[in-house]
Amino acid sequence: MILAIAGPTAAGKSALGLSLAERLNGEIVSVDSAQVYRGLDIGSAKPSPEERSRVRHWLIDIREPTQPYSAADFATNARSAIADIQARGKIPILVGGTMLYLRALRDGLSTLPGADAQVRAALQIQLQDAGLAALHAELASVDPVSAARIHPNDKQRTLRALEVFRSTGRPLSAQLGSADAGLSLRIIAVAPADRGLLHQRIETRLRTMFASGFVDEVRVLMQQPGMHADLPSMRSVGYRQVWLHLEGEFDADQCFQRALYATRQLAKRQLTWLRGDTTVTWLDPTHGDPATAAADLGKQFQATETTPVRAARRVPDQSP
Repeated sequence: MILAIAGPTAAGKSALGLSLAERLNGEIVSVDSAQVYRGLDIGSAKPSPEERSRVRHWLIDIREPTQPYSAADFATNARSAIADIQARGKIPILVGGTMLYLRALRDGLSTLPGADAQVRAALQIQLQDAGLAALHAELASVDPVSAARIHPNDKQRTLRALEVFRSTGRPLSAQLGSADAGLSLRIIAVAPADRGLLHQRIETRLRTMFASGFVDEVRVLMQQPGMHADLPSMRSVGYRQVWLHLEGEFDADQCFQRALYATRQLAKRQLTWLRGDTTVTWLDPTHGDPATAAADLGKQFQATETTPVRAARRVPDQSP
């Protein structure tokens, strides 16, 4: 059995996952696109050293903030972690809110090439010299199908599509048909039924982050060699807003308000994804004892577990 604790940001996933792992003899596999990076601690709500000493956590602090990390990387690393955990008779518990990562592991991910540093660097130079419109026009000439579905202002996906074409000689659209097999996950979605309460929790946690030195954390990151605002790590919610504040684009109060808005929008997208999945079991952390309820669900899942692998469904590659 593979359990997953998913849900919107600030819903209480980490605390619940930790309690569940202790009750069910499990280990935690982080499903968080910011927690993979070293130095992104406060703004990613990374588990504390004390929490990580209580239960083993995987896929935290495995990349420098200047390095790329994609959904395909996550799926590969998570499969390895899960196999290790299960081989020792423990239960893997996936915890986090990066739905693309969870989807890639559960449904399978299109088998596309990884990042090519040389090609990516050349594209960045061309972007600076010629602009995004020229790159999108080039994409339209070599891969009209991808160009039609990628908005001309979507820099990330335009660059990725061109990178795939230049690396392989084949259009991205021609390589999206095959996917690896996904894994069977038992997903518990943690979210308060009261949307207003969730918004309050988001604001409270964000204020705590700022009071705990979030701005100083980003200031230190900015000083590291190779750091810039367009890195995948710095596109994380909160980090982008603080970076722009430190560059002087807006003041501290505007920074907080922009980060709050972006975080609430993230929570909305997370909830939308989960509500579209009929296999998800919902749990309101504000009612009763959520840790006991989640443990009971885990035991029920364990008793009825029969099929370890599900048929793959294609998930478009969205590597940064």
